[in-house]
Amino acid sequence: MNPFESETLRLIFIFFVPGFISIKVYDLLVPTEKRDFSKDMFEAISYSCINFAILFWVIFEINSTEFQPAHPFLYYLATVFILFVAPIIWPIAFLRIISIGFIRKRIIDPFLKPWDRLFSRKRAYWVIVHLKGGRKIGGRYGRQSSSSSYPAEEQIYIEELWQIDQKTGRFIAPIPQTQGALISSKNYVFIELFR
Repeated sequence: MNPFESETLRLIFIFFVPGFISIKVYDLLVPTEKRDFSKDMFEAISYSCINFAILFWVIFEINSTEFQPAHPFLYYLATVFILFVAPIIWPIAFLRIISIGFIRKRIIDPFLKPWDRLFSRKRAYWVIVHLKGGRKIGGRYGRQSSSSSYPAEEQIYIEELWQIDQKTGRFIAPIPQTQGALISSKNYVFIELFR
């Protein structure tokens, strides 16, 4: 069987590509281990089938004998939506739905580490990093800051360092010409966050 024959390519597009897209988008939104798609092929096919089950009414309509010849451009747009756009929407919709309080209380959180859940929100924080040895580093975790995600070791880049009172933890003033700090989990005990 030649994989480049038109019928084979058509089956790959229909039964693999939508699921593959959904998995890749989900992995961009929720940190996971690197996937081996030779093992996850059936998962991709399953997600493609779910995509088609949800959009069956559109597929049925555009494949009716009258629709395609009468509306070729709409047929093309609907096909692109079914194969490429909808698979992007499903993981985003899924994560939004499971974040609803009622549902979130009844399912397991897909984020494997609270670290990833917290920093996936993309919020700004004032932070105090408690280093091993007792010293504290304070700063602002803002738009230019970043943090690692699973499965990497927890590292945080704080874009702006501030002088802090080592006893009270009060922020005093920004450190002149600060370019921030990159801190690895092996160097700190815990991080405090403030809004």
